[in-house]
Amino acid sequence: MPLTEKQRKHLRRLAHQLKPVVLTGAAGISPGVLSEIEEALAYHELIKVRLNAEDRDARQAMIETVVRETGGELVQRVGHIAVFYRRAEKPRITLP
Repeated sequence: MPLTEKQRKHLRRLAHQLKPVVLTGAAGISPGVLSEIEEALAYHELIKVRLNAEDRDARQAMIETVVRETGGELVQRVGHIAVFYRRAEKPRITLP
């Protein structure tokens, strides 16, 4: 189920204080990085990821890979930082 704009705004507000929990390297999105993102989403529901790629298209490709492979949703993208959300089985974040 896609997020509504009101839900995205709420999640952006919650994510503002967060630090990136996963940092990608020059190799991009590897299976190891994807498994770390999976674990972080399962535990935290809402995470920030730092995407270290030089050009915007490469960062966008990384974001699309993460969304496709993890089933998460992109909440926000600012520069090299992307915020992802995936609802857990027992959610800790209440969406409006």
